[in-house]
Amino acid sequence: MLLPDASHVTLHLCPVPVWESQRSHESYWPEAFVQDGFIHCTDGDDRVIWVANQFYIGDTRPFVVLSVDLDANSEPWKYEDQDRVFPHIYGPIHPRAVRAIRSVVRNDDGTFVSIS
Repeated sequence: MLLPDASHVTLHLCPVPVWESQRSHESYWPEAFVQDGFIHCTDGDDRVIWVANQFYIGDTRPFVVLSVDLDANSEPWKYEDQDRVFPHIYGPIHPRAVRAIRSVVRNDDGTFVSIS
């Protein structure tokens, strides 16, 4: 079920250089969009840290977390997981819908530990 009109803020983990190269554009497209066909998002800081440690620990770039207002983004989105914590956006993230940009803190070994 697509929920384009539901007011909901979700989180998107993004390498700083990727965000910086697109933040002034009308649309942001993550590196995996062409392969996946959607943008991965996660509800909740603790879950973002878990996702980062599962999938991005080998990526040494600095990361940020974008807080995306899905209603303001105006692109179709839906949950495809049973627990409804990982919404997928079927289109770009429009920077106007980004409500906050927070840094991700990592240990020296690359482990993601918190969002500040």
